[in-house]
Formats: sequence, C-alpha cells, structure tokens
Amino acid sequence: MHRTTMLPGDWWDLTAENSVEDPAGQDVVTLRAEIDQLRRALAGRAVIDQACGMVMVLAPCRRGPARNLLVDISRQCNTKLPEVAAAVVAAWEGEPLSRLMQRALRHALRRLYAEDRGCDSPPADEPPGRGRS
Repeated sequence: MHRTTMLPGDWWDLTAENSVEDPAGQDVVTLRAEIDQLRRALAGRAVIDQACGMVMVLAPCRRGPARNLLVDISRQCNTKLPEVAAAVVAAWEGEPLSRLMQRALRHALRRLYAEDRGCDSPPADEPPGRGRS
C-alpha cells in the first residue's frame, strides 16, 4: 500500500506567529536567530581579517601580534573588535580615527615594538604600574 501525505502550500513559510503554538516552528525561529547571529559574526570576521592584514603591512608583524594589537585597541577604547577593525579599514581609506582610537593605537604600537625588542617596560607616557596585565 502506498501512502500520500498532503502538505499545505505554505508549509515552508513558517513565521514567528505560527511558531508560538508549534514546537517545530519555535525551533525554526531559534535557528533563524542563530543564522542571523552567525552571519553578523562572519561579516565582523571579514573586516577583522582585513584590518589584521593592514596592520601586518604597516607595522611589519605576524598575524597573531596584529590581531593582539587590534584587541588591545578594542579594550582601551571599550569598543567591540569588529568596530575597531572597521575604523582601521576606514582610516586606510581616508577617514580619520577618533582621538581615543589614535591614542590607543599609539599605545598598542609602543607595546608591540617593546615586545618585539624584548622589553617589559611600559611606554614612556604610561604611568608606572599600568603595564600589561
């Protein structure tokens, strides 16, 4: 015996309104939210990779130190890493960095160069006791 199942025409078009009562619909909504989050993360990753490449060219260093420099700026400015990366890319294209980011970039570059030379002393304009943590 052959069984045929008829599905409604809008079966694939599950919306949040339909999913409130339906557990499968709730799963779809959850998965869509996760997909959106992953898309944003991938978009942020691309700009971070681009900014890392720029830092690698400008401050001759490897990928790890370049990323650490961006992370350092992000922490100093209390700004998310993709936003810092986007600002660095925009600066490459002619947009000026904010004063806070300029200052953070100078500090991060001094730390990078000090580490490259094997020095553990903080930069000259950084107060004692505020070294790397």
